[in-house]
Amino acid sequence: MTLLENKFESALKTLEQAKPFAKSLYQTDIFHFATDLAATSEGVSIIFKYAHLFDQAGVFKDGEWEDLTKLQPQFVGGSLRVKTIYSIIELLSEMRILAIAKETYKHEEFTAEDASKFLNEVLALNLDLLTLIETQDESNEPEDHEIRAFNLLSYLGQELSFKAVADQMVQEIERLTVQRPITTNRVLDMIQTSEQLKNSGIDDNTVGILEKFGRATNAPTPLSLETSDQREYRLRLEQASEEELIAEAKIFADSMKETGLVSPYHAVLIRFLNRKNHEIIPTALALTEKGISGFNDHNKLIHDMIQISIYPETRQSIYGLGKMLDRGVLNIEPVIPGIRQLFELPVHAEVRKALSKFVDEQSGISINGVLVAGLISVLGQPLGVGQGTNPICQSARAISLWSQYDIERLLSFINSAARDNGIEMTFEGETINSTLLIGGVANEINQDLDPISVLLVPHLDKIYNEMMKRTLLRGEDGHKWVNREFYGEWIPSGFINAIDPFTLQVSNYSAFVKLFYATHHPDYNEGYQLIYPNPVGIFITNVHGELLGLHAVSIQRIDKDPNNDIRIYFYNPNNDSTQNWGQGIKASVSGFGELEGESSLPFHEFVARMYAYHYNPYEQGDTFMVEDKLVETVETLAKDSWGKNYVWE
Repeated sequence: MTLLENKFESALKTLEQAKPFAKSLYQTDIFHFATDLAATSEGVSIIFKYAHLFDQAGVFKDGEWEDLTKLQPQFVGGSLRVKTIYSIIELLSEMRILAIAKETYKHEEFTAEDASKFLNEVLALNLDLLTLIETQDESNEPEDHEIRAFNLLSYLGQELSFKAVADQMVQEIERLTVQRPITTNRVLDMIQTSEQLKNSGIDDNTVGILEKFGRATNAPTPLSLETSDQREYRLRLEQASEEELIAEAKIFADSMKETGLVSPYHAVLIRFLNRKNHEIIPTALALTEKGISGFNDHNKLIHDMIQISIYPETRQSIYGLGKMLDRGVLNIEPVIPGIRQLFELPVHAEVRKALSKFVDEQSGISINGVLVAGLISVLGQPLGVGQGTNPICQSARAISLWSQYDIERLLSFINSAARDNGIEMTFEGETINSTLLIGGVANEINQDLDPISVLLVPHLDKIYNEMMKRTLLRGEDGHKWVNREFYGEWIPSGFINAIDPFTLQVSNYSAFVKLFYATHHPDYNEGYQLIYPNPVGIFITNVHGELLGLHAVSIQRIDKDPNNDIRIYFYNPNNDSTQNWGQGIKASVSGFGELEGESSLPFHEFVARMYAYHYNPYEQGDTFMVEDKLVETVETLAKDSWGKNYVWE
């Protein structure tokens, strides 16, 4: 190890002495020797010994890691998980940040407190990498980059406070669960990996919160705790009294309501009650009076839905079923025949293959059952639909919108896609068939999605892309026409974009802002209410206000928050609705009157990140009534963030 350390130290000195234009020629030596060192825990400690010199030497010069202030903890795990050179550069960067946290290196723009917070979040988000190595056996040996990541995170864990890591973990779990996503794999992974933190000296309150989430996803009730597996639990239910069954149902329901998470034992109970004690199911679903009424009105259908679709593997749909009944969805005329059609619909072989990942080989659930479970979730949690790690915000937004206001259309697409592996939509009178299209907005769609999204998104993505192609030569933003055809005619006909399509410059921004106030702000729009969600385009920026890209969200409603301030409540399909967009603009998901699944921002802050919106020209106030100072506030926020990437007319 001494020889390798000498080589690393020598390479670092050579790099430091190199001219700025030649640094890149010597960086590869650093990466090579660091790769060898990081293969052992001792080697990682050696790397840290020199970490305070990395910036001075130019280890990150002219690369993506050079500007420390632009780095974000949530992207670290992705770099550590790849086999390329990026994984070792990321490791070196974490060592540099640790040097700042330990105050062996002072950075002008990144304090020791910033560094500690950054690394605590990195650890909290990537504890699974520690578990991954510890649980692998000889038949499945970890790869070199995984070993390096393990050594890095182990070292960070030794050097940092696990209490801070545990606190960060709790914040992450609570932040994600309050958003009530349909797909909960990320949360479940975090809960599982947090188990190893319980014996690391963290306080009782934090342990209690972690245990609460652990129970919610495992065995939160007396009878489930006293049995060793689902089979034994089912047998125990046979012996239970009615009082015990009601107690089980209430505890499961309370746990589900509090956390948004569902235990597999909850599914076992629901299936048991569906056969023997149907009248207790409303308690197990935590139904409101409206939900109970719907349950009683559609008893036979609900019995059949549970029988075909509610299994331990689809347990999260129990939450959706309760919410669906509370919404009164089954009272909408086409819904019941649409659901029943799914029970025995012949499923296309390609669709069957795509959905098979949701079916355990030992489970009794059918592919049709998976589809019904997926439908239950999107109808119960329309704001829980997410895009995963895919650039498919338009498609995710469509499924969310239809789940709220055009269920008949959604059911039609689901049945067509499942049966034919294709769907048809019309654009200005012409039919577009997804089976005849190649490519889409997303070149490849990762399957970290709910079943309905897995089914529909490949087709929606292609059709949306085709519609946009057909508007390319019109001289205006294609969304003006595409959104009404793609989402539905209830989208307002008025449309405005802050960016001129010919010059790609910001054009007449003050008029853009004033029109939005005059059509959407209750103090300026003559009191008109938003009837349907409004699909709008926003600029996504990082914590420093720097432009990352464009994104599609839906304005759900505009209302006063508990502090009497006007806020915009919106649906964000990107699975992380509490992002920090810089300039103090931080989207909230709770505490300001948000309904389940909503994000919110003060009115002017949301406007400052928006670039396009629809409006109803027949429902607007006078733009001249909007004060110039409001426009100036919004324009300053815009110019000092995403606006730096554009020329302003």
